[in-house]
Amino acid sequence: MKILFMGNNWLGWQILKWLKGTKRDIVGLIIHPRRKQKYTDEILRVAALPSERVFTAMELKQPNALGKIKALKPDVGLSVMYDYILPKEFLNIFPMKCFNLHPGYLPYNKGAFANVWAIVDETPAGVTLHVIDEGIDTGPIVAQQEVTVDPWDTGETLYHKLELAGVALFKKAWPEVEQGRLVLKAQDLSLGRIHKRADTERIDQIDLNKEYKAKDLINILRARTFPPYKGAYFIKNGARIYMELKLLREDVE
Repeated sequence: MKILFMGNNWLGWQILKWLKGTKRDIVGLIIHPRRKQKYTDEILRVAALPSERVFTAMELKQPNALGKIKALKPDVGLSVMYDYILPKEFLNIFPMKCFNLHPGYLPYNKGAFANVWAIVDETPAGVTLHVIDEGIDTGPIVAQQEVTVDPWDTGETLYHKLELAGVALFKKAWPEVEQGRLVLKAQDLSLGRIHKRADTERIDQIDLNKEYKAKDLINILRARTFPPYKGAYFIKNGARIYMELKLLREDVE
C-alpha cells in the first residue's frame, strides 16, 4: 500500500515514525506552510523523501501539484493534525480513500481545539480515525477511543492524553484499514458541533461585570490553560491580563 502522508505536530511525527519503522511505503508528504509548522523538521527527517515528493498545503491549490501527486500513484491518503480542508479532486486521487486521525470523540468537537471544547462544553473527549469526506470531520468512523476528562485536567494535560491515545488507537486500527477489514460507522451529525480556531475568542475574554456559574468559569480557565500559549484574560486599567489555572488534586474521604 502506497501512502501519501499529511502531517504536523508531535502526533503527526509519531504516527509517521511508526509507519516508517514498520516498513510502510510513504510515497509523498504534505506539510504545513512555515508559519504553522510544528515538528516539521522531525517529520521531514523521518520521511526522508526527495524534495520533489514533498508538498506544502498551499500547493494543493495548483493543478500541477495535483498532477505530481497523482503520478506518485498513492493508494491511500492519511492526515494527522493536518489543518486544511481537502478538495474533492484531491480526495478522488486515492482508490482506498483518505483517512484522518482526529483528536476528538466524533461526532463531538469536530474542527479545531477538541481538547478545549470537551472541557468547556463537557462533551465526550477522545480520538477518532475516520474517512475524510468533503465536510469537516464528518466522514464515517473507522475506530475511536474515549478518553476520561478528569476534574484536574487543563487544556494542556488533556491534549497530551489525546496525543497518547491517538498513537495507541492508530497502531491498533491501521492494520485493519490495510487489510480492508473496515466496518464503517456513519456519524450522527445531529450531535456535536464544528469549531473554528476563532471560536475560542468568544470565551477567552472574561467579562468582570458578568455573572458566571463557578463551574463554567473554572472550565473556561482550565480549558484555556496551555502555557506558553495565551488563553483566557480580562481587561483592567487599559491592560489585558492573561490567566492560567493551577489545579492540585488532594483525595478526601
